[in-house]
Parts: sequence; structure tokens; C-alpha cells
Amino acid sequence: MKDKRSLRPVSSDQEIDAFLQQAKQLSVSSQSSGRLIFALDATASRERTWDHACHLQSEMFLETRELGQLSVQLCHYGGINNFSASTWLQNTDSLLQQMNQVHCQGGHTQIARLLQHTLKQTRQQTVQAVIFIGDCVEEPVDFLCQLAGQLGIHSTPLFIFQEGRDITAQRAFKQMAKLSGGAYCRFDDASAATLKALLGAVAVYATGGRQALLEYARKGNPDILQLSHQIKS
Repeated sequence: MKDKRSLRPVSSDQEIDAFLQQAKQLSVSSQSSGRLIFALDATASRERTWDHACHLQSEMFLETRELGQLSVQLCHYGGINNFSASTWLQNTDSLLQQMNQVHCQGGHTQIARLLQHTLKQTRQQTVQAVIFIGDCVEEPVDFLCQLAGQLGIHSTPLFIFQEGRDITAQRAFKQMAKLSGGAYCRFDDASAATLKALLGAVAVYATGGRQALLEYARKGNPDILQLSHQIKS
């Protein structure tokens, strides 16, 4: 069971730069549609941030309307062995309805179960990206890294956003993101705008590939413009 703890500002410009630089270098080709898994730790320690997650998810869809169709599957775990995955959704309202039915419950993490589910999904039809928001790891890290590496083989990168400063989780999340070919970034409840920008960037990547991500960065978003000097045409 995870202990509740106050979150402190932890994101830095360097971490955000590194996250988006990793995303920029991914090699998915341009496309008119994409599939993205949006996964959330819904255990008790994240209860006070759940409303933020619902709002940010809605904003993420807005970034992709001009690029093509984005299908999102909402996954979450909480309670005792409770893991849920929605159908593939292409409508913001439908997805928010699903999220509004979720209630945080005390329990241990089920990240391995999430990764195994993702592997099954991407073997059936390619999943371009996975977003995971969590604050803790309570499972064998070696096994999680093995699963993350398998996702990397299938070109399904993990974009992991960590709440808080749990060192064990930080080390595990960084390894998992790297092995999958994805990226890692920390955030807290004072950096909602930053998280929204980063979520939007991943959604754009899933929908339009690397080129769409570069074009998104050029639009003038303050959290992404700081990377403009790194973007190569």
C-alpha cells in the first residue's frame, strides 16, 4: 500500500528538454491515424490529482484534430487486483465518461499487468505510443524492464510521467522508458500546464509521427518552443 505524500515542484527545464528531445528522435513515419494507450495509476495516493488527469486528457485530444484520427484506450489499476481497459475510443466525451466512472482505491501497483496488456494490443495492431502516469513501483524492476524491452522491439515507446520524488520509481521508470525507446519526465501538481503540453506532444507524435511533432513545436507553445534550437528540419 502506498503512503500519501505531498508533492513538491520537481520538473526542470533540462528534464523537459530531455523528454521532448527523446520524443523528437523517435522514428515513426507520418500517418493519418494512430493508437495510443493512456494508462493511469488509480491507487489511493493519486486520488487528489485525478481531476487534473481528466482535464488534461481532454486537452490532449485538441492537439490532434488537424492531424487525423487518434484512437485512445484508457487503462487504469487500483484496489485489489483491479485492472481495467476501455474499448478504443475516438471521442473525447466518451473517454471522459469512462474516466469519470473511475475511483481511486488503495492497493499495490500493477504495472506488469499493464505492460503485458499493451504487448497483447500492439501484437494485434500497432500501438504508436503509451502514456503512463504514476508515482510508485512495487513490483520486480527486472521483470518490468524485460516487458518494456519487448515493447521496444515492437516499436511501442513508453512515455512515463512520474509524480513525486520516489527514487525507486524514478530509477525504474527511467530504465523502462529507455528500453522501450520512449522518454521519462517528472511533474507535480503545480506543473499542470507543462504536463498538458507534454501530453499534447505525445498525442501529436502518435497521430502524425516525428514530423508532426516538430511542426507542433514550431506553433509557439511556451513549453516546447524552448526546444526549437534543437529541432532539425
